[in-house]
Amino acid sequence: MRKSHPVRRVVLTAAATVSGIVLLLSLKPASGPGAAQAAGGAAPQQSAAAQESPQGGARAAGTGTVTGKVVKTQYGPVQVRITVRDGKITKAEAVQAPEGGLSSQKTATAVPKLNQEAVAAQSAQIDAVSGATYTSTGYRQSLQSALDQAGG
Repeated sequence: MRKSHPVRRVVLTAAATVSGIVLLLSLKPASGPGAAQAAGGAAPQQSAAAQESPQGGARAAGTGTVTGKVVKTQYGPVQVRITVRDGKITKAEAVQAPEGGLSSQKTATAVPKLNQEAVAAQSAQIDAVSGATYTSTGYRQSLQSALDQAGG
């Protein structure tokens, strides 16, 4: 009997196809505002009450600039400063971020993304940047500290 029998190939191909489809169907789709934007859709609008979650912090009230606490991470300190106008974050920037070696490269890529997300989300509920998990976590903590101070 030949090793490359046509029926054998068909059965193996069918089994591989079915296995692949089952694996794809078992994946959970991404959900949330960031996933909707990544997919090209609009982020769902939230009410003011939904935006004032205890985890994300209340919206900042008033106008001014507030600097969050310094958060020490494995790769260096992170500190965020926000500018608030009429109760909305108009600007977010990292005053301190990890430096040196590979940290400088990751910081240069991650911080602008984190700044944009903070302004877009109007809270500390922002996604971590892949490859800069420690910096992202420190950024969120310092941002929350600044929001707490700005909110009174």
